[in-house]
Amino acid sequence: MSELKFVGHDEIRVDGKVKITGAAQFIDDLEFGPGLLFAEIVESPFAHALIRSIDTRLAESLPGVIRVVTGKDFPYRFGLYMHDRYIFAQDRVRFVGEQVAAVVARDPVTAKKAAKLVKVVYKELPPILHVDEALVKNAALIHPDLKDYHHVPWFFPQRDSNIAHWRKVRKGNIEDGFKQADLVFEDTYTVPRYAHCAIETHGAVGLFDYSDRLTVWSASQSPFTQRNLFAEALSPLGLSHRDVRVIAPYVGGGFGGKAGVSMEILAAALAAAVKGNPVKILWSRAQEFYNTYQRQGLVARTRIGVKKDGTITALEQMLCWDAGAYVEYGANVVNAAGLSATGPYRIPNVKIDSVCVYTNLPPGGPYRGFGYSEFLFGLESHINETAKKLGIDPVEFRRRNAIKEGDSLTYGSKMNPSGLMECIDKAAKAIEWGKKSKSKDPKKVIGKGFACFWKAPAMPPNAASTAFLKFNEDGSLNLLVSAMEIGQGFLTVMAQVAA
Repeated sequence: MSELKFVGHDEIRVDGKVKITGAAQFIDDLEFGPGLLFAEIVESPFAHALIRSIDTRLAESLPGVIRVVTGKDFPYRFGLYMHDRYIFAQDRVRFVGEQVAAVVARDPVTAKKAAKLVKVVYKELPPILHVDEALVKNAALIHPDLKDYHHVPWFFPQRDSNIAHWRKVRKGNIEDGFKQADLVFEDTYTVPRYAHCAIETHGAVGLFDYSDRLTVWSASQSPFTQRNLFAEALSPLGLSHRDVRVIAPYVGGGFGGKAGVSMEILAAALAAAVKGNPVKILWSRAQEFYNTYQRQGLVARTRIGVKKDGTITALEQMLCWDAGAYVEYGANVVNAAGLSATGPYRIPNVKIDSVCVYTNLPPGGPYRGFGYSEFLFGLESHINETAKKLGIDPVEFRRRNAIKEGDSLTYGSKMNPSGLMECIDKAAKAIEWGKKSKSKDPKKVIGKGFACFWKAPAMPPNAASTAFLKFNEDGSLNLLVSAMEIGQGFLTVMAQVAA
């Protein structure tokens, strides 16, 4: 193959100069003129409570306030995979920070002052803050109407429970698999919640113009997903997909926290409430920690059966994911992880339960790995401990059980070529596995570990990806692509491929 001019070489990023010079415009940099309005949110101080009353009269009387909005103005459920959430809380709140009302004013200072004047009377309820509490028999129901929620066909909520989705995967005969084992080892692994902590906080500006069309400028990883949800959630106002546009400027970090919809729908709804004026809403750094997606917490109970020679005969995993108050993107994380929870290993007998559990914590979502980092931490730790108990080298244990081309996956498909064996051998050689490394610094110790990682797409692998090339009059090209540049160099790579 002849050497290509641009592919296979380091190139200057196409967005490099505009970013390093400070010329790149993010959400808070965009100018909208003197008509721009500002929103401040009235948030729940309780993790779980019933709303008894909301009094907005004092806030509405403050000079400079344009509109005060509550749940009665938008009584529409929405959600990416299940309609389990309102734009503003209706009869109850389910996490600290949940949106109860909003004030739209001519300046941010007035909006903040007015938001403090909105009086909400609550009846506090005991919160459920851990998946184990949510799963006990007769636990209080965080979503009493769960059985009535509209959801996608591949969702399996359990009525009269706190289980939003239960992905079950079965292969072979798990009881026989454990009977064939010489050693059965089980343990529990936990992963806490994490905040994404992108440098840029969440922000959005909405404009519902006099042509009855909605435009939202959003710091977003997935503008088309947002467009779809805005159109669905606000359809009672007469909006359809043709009336909605989402514009994503430069995004100052995402990592999964700006995928789907968290606070952005507030800008869309508030714009509809004050037609003709753009409305801006920005999250504070504090709100980033409690009012956007977090990585879901995980309690993983893992049980493995192995023969003396290291052959895995059975694997059972109960993965309980802390989805928080609303499932949002988190339920697809649970689904994807459940389908791949064996890790990259050839296992004849498998029982996987990946359970999406409601709690009264902030909604969870994707975070750097879409659930794979979380469950593989437990699984790989478990495999290392199992190899140790058998007296088998951890790398050799993985070589004996690594999945190969043509092996059957848990859901019936055949494994594609992967190069896994080659990767194991090259990685072991590169770190001089088996050879002790001595530190020259007496205060430091050098250790070596080994783990295998795989990640399957959350969506079907046959889903189409498209790009458009537009030829100009001078023979140059414009490339139209719909993925987002969030620091990974996507636009530069696409330009290289097109070249």
